[in-house]
Amino acid sequence: MPSVDAALSAEIDALLSGRHADPFHLLGPHPSGDLTSVRVFAPNATRVAVVRADTGDCIDLAHIRHGFFMGDVTDLPLGRPGSYRLRTEWPGVVQEAEDPYAFAPLLGDLDLYLIGEGRHEALADCLGSHVMTVEGVEGVRFAVWAPNARRVSVVGDFNSWDGRRHPMRLRHGNGVWEVFLPRLRAGERYKYEIIGAAGNLLPLKADPLARQTEMPPATASVVPPPGDFSWTDEAWMADRAGRHAPDAPIAVYEVHPGSWLPRDGDDAVCIWDRLAERLVPYAKDLGFTHLELMPIMEHPFGGSWGYQPLGVFAPTARFGTPADFARFVDRCHAAGLGVILDWVPAHFPTDTHGLVQFDGTSLYEYSDPREGFHPDWNTLIYNLGRTEVRNFMIASALEWVRRYHVDALRVDAVASMLYRDYSRQAGEWIPNRYGGRENLEAVEFLRDMNVTIGRLCPGAMTIAEESTAWPGVTARTEDGGLGFTYKWNMGWMHDTLRYMHHEPVHRSYHHNDMTFGMVYAYSERFILPLSHDEVVHGKGSLLNKMPGDRWQRFANLRAYFGFMWTHPGKKLLFMGGEIAQEREWNHDASLDWPALDDPMHRGVQQVVRDLNRLYAELPALHRHDADPGGFMWVVGDDTTNSVFAFMRQDGEARVLAVCNMTPVPRHDYRIGVPRPGYWRERLNTDASDYGGSGVGNGGGRHTDDVAAHGQPHSLSLTLPPLATVVFQYEG
Repeated sequence: MPSVDAALSAEIDALLSGRHADPFHLLGPHPSGDLTSVRVFAPNATRVAVVRADTGDCIDLAHIRHGFFMGDVTDLPLGRPGSYRLRTEWPGVVQEAEDPYAFAPLLGDLDLYLIGEGRHEALADCLGSHVMTVEGVEGVRFAVWAPNARRVSVVGDFNSWDGRRHPMRLRHGNGVWEVFLPRLRAGERYKYEIIGAAGNLLPLKADPLARQTEMPPATASVVPPPGDFSWTDEAWMADRAGRHAPDAPIAVYEVHPGSWLPRDGDDAVCIWDRLAERLVPYAKDLGFTHLELMPIMEHPFGGSWGYQPLGVFAPTARFGTPADFARFVDRCHAAGLGVILDWVPAHFPTDTHGLVQFDGTSLYEYSDPREGFHPDWNTLIYNLGRTEVRNFMIASALEWVRRYHVDALRVDAVASMLYRDYSRQAGEWIPNRYGGRENLEAVEFLRDMNVTIGRLCPGAMTIAEESTAWPGVTARTEDGGLGFTYKWNMGWMHDTLRYMHHEPVHRSYHHNDMTFGMVYAYSERFILPLSHDEVVHGKGSLLNKMPGDRWQRFANLRAYFGFMWTHPGKKLLFMGGEIAQEREWNHDASLDWPALDDPMHRGVQQVVRDLNRLYAELPALHRHDADPGGFMWVVGDDTTNSVFAFMRQDGEARVLAVCNMTPVPRHDYRIGVPRPGYWRERLNTDASDYGGSGVGNGGGRHTDDVAAHGQPHSLSLTLPPLATVVFQYEG
């Protein structure tokens, strides 16, 4: 029996009680005179032996107490982890692998320094779990940030989820814990067992930087396979910046991946592959330029639609593997479709396996609930004033844009980040250091995120879902802005939907709801969204927001789409809107695809298809979306007839849009135009092919030398009922 002095005995006791902060000081190989003392902690093991790699000799270690084994071995070189293996016998099982505690620290000083500074731009390559070969030995390196923990262990099926088996090494100075487990492979489930700052054992924690997870409702992290996806989208990535420019046509189809597909009961088929086969050609055929996916980051509650994520580095296992998702993005790019992801840096849920009190302290969240608790969603708010947390979130953003070639991040709930008093009453929030309501830490984070993505990911977009009048959301950071590429125009959406909800006889009293958006249309670079938020929680579908009988509801919707697609701003439409789905969206059911058997529903779909193609074909409809020189009101004040007419222009090109928002056809309605000649009717939402009445202008109109609306020439038009008509000047 090897001798155990008082100091060593005290260390063994600390290890057994989970209080030993440096297991590498005790375990593994250590010099013992001319010998090497090998120490192993294998609770419940019946036998542990050292197997020499050079001779194959097997030397039994003595059991000291409670699973602690040790013994001296001659001529066993230190610093060579592969010089021996441990053969451990459990009841009915024998394991043989290299000693994890024979390996030197793996994380480099530069990595640790950058983590401490909050400037590690490849954080997911450093922390988390990684298959690698160290000193010729294959295994998995685990690393996690938990600066206030007293002990951190990695647990999984490989060690019977016993936190005593694999305690990790603390890298002093920045609170990172690491360990390399030999012979472990990709696909292993794991979590971290943490003894918190107060000495209490915390609930098992999933890896904050896990790149793969198991299928919910299970919550373990999964060791991902090594290597990167083999991409074929070089051409797309090289020229995508032009596709995202303010003068480019951008038409976005927003999708919830889990409910777009028809439910065919084939759960064995990867959802990403099915979407690649069906969604990609569908969206491309309809003329959309981008798909926007509601959050696909791993989240515990499906009913949150992904907006309460915990695995912000991992695609949810609900839809397939990370490689499956990468393949889907590659297929989108091959088809000429960009991919936008909704991304949530504003808050996270309180599930105990997640980030809450991660090391026994408020590590990722603010400690004061007046800063750290979100009353709207019962979630926790990231402490973006902490450099490591800010680094964590920026690294998450980079993970999607760099690793998965995602073309844009739509940043959710930006308004809730910008204001400390968001959804709070007086006394329920803490002012900033200047006594104001602005969240200065969030502002700094958003600017830093946008600058970093712009520097490292050329051509990628960031899009803000921001519902207030915060100035300069899309202005450059050097000019004091937040640096986003685009902003959702929430005000336009609410105003125009409110107008469309009114019966036509009352619309004259709400005319400004349709025109007010042009007052501020060029204050930011805008996307006009008809998003999922407008068709949930009792709000009804787009079709059912429209008044009147069945024919009028469809006509209203077609006219509204015509107004939207000709109005300045990029376009976004949530799935189901293009088929005029009757019912409100339900994340547990697929879209009502059988509705397309009805010509009225097919007509709306065809209108969307034709509007997208016209929008892309005519530069006047997109090139000056962010330039006031590309728009001119022709008729903006005809409240009596609820008629709107405006000109979109690009150089010499002119496109005229005229909207009649009443069910009364208007004949000989004169519209002033700047050029004489023929104006061809390019689209009429009342066309019979769309389910309309077929009233129109015979394909176009020649001008009359009659001045109107301040213009030297004019057109005498027939305005169909509840319709938008688009004319292109041909001379």
